[in-house]
Amino acid sequence: MVMSGAKRLRRGSLILCLLLAGAALPLTPAPVLALSELQQIPGETAGNPDAGSKTAPPDASSDPLQLPMPDPLIRREEGSAQQPVEDAPDAEGDDADQPQTPVEVLYDIEKAPEPVRRMRQLIVEAAASGDIQRLEPLLGKGLTETQVSGVETNESPVDTLKGLSGDPEGIEILAILLDVLATGFVHVGEGTPDDLYVWPYFAEKPLASLTPPEKVELLRIVTAGDVADMQELGAYNFYRVGITPDGQWKFFFAGD
Repeated sequence: MVMSGAKRLRRGSLILCLLLAGAALPLTPAPVLALSELQQIPGETAGNPDAGSKTAPPDASSDPLQLPMPDPLIRREEGSAQQPVEDAPDAEGDDADQPQTPVEVLYDIEKAPEPVRRMRQLIVEAAASGDIQRLEPLLGKGLTETQVSGVETNESPVDTLKGLSGDPEGIEILAILLDVLATGFVHVGEGTPDDLYVWPYFAEKPLASLTPPEKVELLRIVTAGDVADMQELGAYNFYRVGITPDGQWKFFFAGD
């Protein structure tokens, strides 16, 4: 169907009226915020040029979440004063805590007198031979007889030593003698009738003061069980050798 010219005119006028009516409606644009207003955080004073993106620090006196100052780990009552700690007085006559003179351990046999060096060398040679009878001329007789036991006996020193050995030939006691003379030694009683050179130095040094290397040296001649017993006793109690400055073999025995 062909639309007449009058109808087309009326339709065009209607469309134009609708367009004009829409254009006449008021448009409300969205508010545009200034940069300073975008950066403002609630709680700040408007218009403050220094506000920026950070807030001013709160007043510590009015902040309910303020942390308290740390307390000392040890609290004392008010008015109490810290008293100085004094060492308890030593028990009268107790020598346990008395200072002891350090023991000088010697390893250089050249520091011993020549008679001492010669007797030691003769003992070493006799023990290394494996024949305990070779000790007999070195053990002395009468007043100069070497002490080899803590009890008196009618046996000769050689027979006593063989009886102390773990084998009938006395080989074990010879081995012990060599081990003892291979350790460091000490010079004790200098200038007195008890002037002696003593092997091993453990016989004159407190076991509690031994360094780790010295403990190793001790365990070369005794067992760990022996050391535990000695610590309980408080002293070395295995074999020891004593030689006087003039070369007399004074003793070779076990005990404290």
